[in-house]
Amino acid sequence: MKVKIAADILNANEKIAAENRDLFRQSGVLVINLMSSPGAGKTTLLEGTIAALKGRHKIAVIEGDVATTADAERIEKAGVPVVQINTGSMCHLDGSMVQSALSEFDLDSLDLLIIENVGNLVCPAEFNLGEDHKVMLLSVAEGDDKPLKYPLMFHESSALVINKTDLIPHTNFDLEKAVCDSLSINPKLSVFPLSCRNGEGLAAWYGWLEGNLNGR
Repeated sequence: MKVKIAADILNANEKIAAENRDLFRQSGVLVINLMSSPGAGKTTLLEGTIAALKGRHKIAVIEGDVATTADAERIEKAGVPVVQINTGSMCHLDGSMVQSALSEFDLDSLDLLIIENVGNLVCPAEFNLGEDHKVMLLSVAEGDDKPLKYPLMFHESSALVINKTDLIPHTNFDLEKAVCDSLSINPKLSVFPLSCRNGEGLAAWYGWLEGNLNGR
């Protein structure tokens, strides 16, 4: 019975995610679902991405957190529309939560909508939101064993951002191992090692986003 309940929840979510996807496509907006564990640097990456692209593209953000509006306040200061979703005890966003936030935006005027999911390495990968791409962010501080420990996140993602590469000399993080393990799970994964702190590698990440924006 528990398996059936879980299946029913996922099936219901898929229907709503499909409605979201149809709306996004009608509006011509590219939607990114950004996932990571807490503290990996999602909001910092978003701040840099907004600064780099907002002069050429109209961007909005949905912020998912269990509690507080701290990240949404940071994004608001970056100068783009943002809606906060607080999930309470839930460890992920789902299609209905995202759908409820969409009325706050003029989707037809947007080029890029980035959804910053709740910090968690398990549940967000299971729930489609109607996005074009899931993007997994892994920080060096978490260790290079995460791809094999949490394979679904890497399997479901289109791109992997490995953040905080400036810390590699101070850790035992094996970048080559992390990349190889990730590609063994998902050979189509685009991988972007970078540092939001010193800017190294960010241009390639921005280029990937721009390529998808131009190709939508």
